[in-house]
Amino acid sequence: MSKKIKRVTIIVLDSLGVGELPDAAKYGDQGTDTLGHILDQYPLDIPNLRKLGMGNILGAAGGRLRVSEPVGCFGRFRERSAGKDTITGHWEIAGLLTEVPFKTYHNGFPQELMEEFEKRIGRGYLGNCVASGTEIIEELGEEHERTGKVIVYTSADSVFQIAANTDVVPLEELYSICKTARELLVGDYSCGRVIARPYIIDETGKRVRTADRHDYAVSPPQKTMLDYISEYGKEVYAVGKIRDIFNGQGISTSVHIESNDDGVTKTIDALKQDFEGLIFTNLVDFDSKYGHRRDPVGYGKAIEEFDRRLPEILDAMHEDDILILCSDHGNDPIHTGFDHTREHIFGLMAGDSLNQGVDLGTRDSFADIGATVTSILTDGTCKTQIGTSFEDAILSGGSK
Repeated sequence: MSKKIKRVTIIVLDSLGVGELPDAAKYGDQGTDTLGHILDQYPLDIPNLRKLGMGNILGAAGGRLRVSEPVGCFGRFRERSAGKDTITGHWEIAGLLTEVPFKTYHNGFPQELMEEFEKRIGRGYLGNCVASGTEIIEELGEEHERTGKVIVYTSADSVFQIAANTDVVPLEELYSICKTARELLVGDYSCGRVIARPYIIDETGKRVRTADRHDYAVSPPQKTMLDYISEYGKEVYAVGKIRDIFNGQGISTSVHIESNDDGVTKTIDALKQDFEGLIFTNLVDFDSKYGHRRDPVGYGKAIEEFDRRLPEILDAMHEDDILILCSDHGNDPIHTGFDHTREHIFGLMAGDSLNQGVDLGTRDSFADIGATVTSILTDGTCKTQIGTSFEDAILSGGSK
């Protein structure tokens, strides 16, 4: 029997897909491959991720990052849920199936909704269109700053995004406006997330989004991995936008982060604490700064920056810890448009108690991750709504 596992850390490298799913064409995403296309554009130097087996995952970057003897457990995961957005991906990782995708608004939001929104917030609005967040604040920023009207936009995801210069609309007022939008976006106007997108004008005169983004999501309709673990009496420690994605449900402690690097630092801080349970981290810069902006070189450098800090994460782990690295969807930086892509996600596992070099192949659901973690941390007494545990494959003799 192996040593009992007391804590699991999941770090989501947001949007780092490893190749199109079989149904990618239905989403207009045929041929997408986030990791592979980054490697086409930038010579990735990621020795620590490669050592764990990143390049040994079936189909990942065409095998160009393979090593002969990976020390981690590795595999790729298919998405069963309909969609390719953040909430759908994270909820499935945590054991929920989304059969009906969240409603999207390719032609903007209905006029009657926007009229009520305008009435309630006491300000006008600009935009109400599908747009890139960085581009629309340049396009409409001057008018917003002159009139005080907030900028509203959406994407291929189910999101109602509200951008404002914090010198024009103070941050707390922007958050209040988002809460009003959240109240309106129900029923026929359902929407997965309302996102506050504050920005400033820096010393060069450029409009720059700040780290004070805040997401207002719907609550999961059923229990997730987080609920089962917290109800079992263990800590669920959320780092980054995990709290927003699950609307706080099942979370004991949460911390805000400013960047990927800050997210890694705060994950390490959590690892140095003495508690049993789950640390769940989202590193959003991969997606928001590089995937959506179609910047493969910037994306590649961000992966390298994470790789350089990976040994710190591993060093901070206790002998009864497990680390799981994964993604939640793709965001191919050379694909058309600026939205997520329907791809397999990767999974890498490390820890003193794990078998080495285990190839999990292609798993049928992201939820296999949540099923595994839930089983390990609840001593096999709880099961997620969907998903099949692979704990027997990665742990000698199971976790108990």
